[in-house]
Amino acid sequence: MDLKALRDRLTAIDAELLDLVAERQRLSRDIAAVKRATGHPTRDFGREREVLLNARARAERAGVSPAVAEQLMRMLIRSSLTTQERALVAAQGRGSGRRALIIGGAGKMGRWFADFLASQGFAIEVADPSGEVQGCPQIADWRESPLDHDLIVVATPLGITRDVLLELAVRRPAGLVFDIGSLKTPLRAGIEALREAGVRVASIHPMFGPDTELLSGRHVLHLDLGDPQAVREGQELFASTMAQQVVTTLDDHDRLMAYVLGLSHAVNIAFFTALAESGEAAPRLARLSSTTFDAQLDVATRVASESPALYFEIQSLNEYRDESLQALGDAVSRLRDLVGSGDAAGFEELMLKGRAYFEGRAAARQG
Repeated sequence: MDLKALRDRLTAIDAELLDLVAERQRLSRDIAAVKRATGHPTRDFGREREVLLNARARAERAGVSPAVAEQLMRMLIRSSLTTQERALVAAQGRGSGRRALIIGGAGKMGRWFADFLASQGFAIEVADPSGEVQGCPQIADWRESPLDHDLIVVATPLGITRDVLLELAVRRPAGLVFDIGSLKTPLRAGIEALREAGVRVASIHPMFGPDTELLSGRHVLHLDLGDPQAVREGQELFASTMAQQVVTTLDDHDRLMAYVLGLSHAVNIAFFTALAESGEAAPRLARLSSTTFDAQLDVATRVASESPALYFEIQSLNEYRDESLQALGDAVSRLRDLVGSGDAAGFEELMLKGRAYFEGRAAARQG
């Protein structure tokens, strides 16, 4: 066979593979229906392990890398779970006959919630002067709405969310109101105003980005604001998914976010700033590679592409930011001192302390 014939055969095999993937997706929808009917959970870790082990064994017999086979199967499992999760969310129809207003719905997370709630059967309206969301009726200004919705989601930029909540408190809507801000202490005045006005108010932090499709392994944080019913209503929105739901307090939330968001963002901003200001031209570094550098570069590249305004808000508006930033500064100073003084024992102590921390974290997650 000549080169063209070989390539044509590859093209045909690729088409066959995609047809098989499509068939697998159809089977996943059927499996989702059976699981709903029999009360089985969407995710079965024992079954996943069996699939991966079988794939590795079959790959080895076929002369294919077991690692490649496992990676491929993990992708297919994730795709299958996404299909099943979406089918379950749609089938349970928790929003059937109910209406939701999304203030700021043309933003990235606003659009995510519009799609997510619409899949549950909610009739969605969007209020956002910056744009429209396809398939959703548009309200030019939410202040002109009667606010007679069952659910009002405030998905505006963090810097203006508090004022939106304060204005809503004056209107006293009858439905559940919740924000999706990454920080909560800057919203305290708006949240308190809603509570005092007798509004059913919740506060939710979806710990994922707008490109997320599968919620398995993702966290959704719910703030306990003294209204258990509002918390339950917020949790019910995600009950059909595989998201891990956690209830916390307003102050604990932002203290944790100083590390989960603030520290992780700061580390990557410091990393790419050091690179950009190092004097080492990007083309020279682009020709070099290492496992650790490439992994860090991948994360830092994604951080650098995010909204500077949003990331500045996460750093500047958190009342607990100084604690984590000080910890980062102290850690860098200590590392520099240990290396500069040739203190191998102290350096090893840092490494072992980090190893112990991650081992404890892994044990806590498994427990």
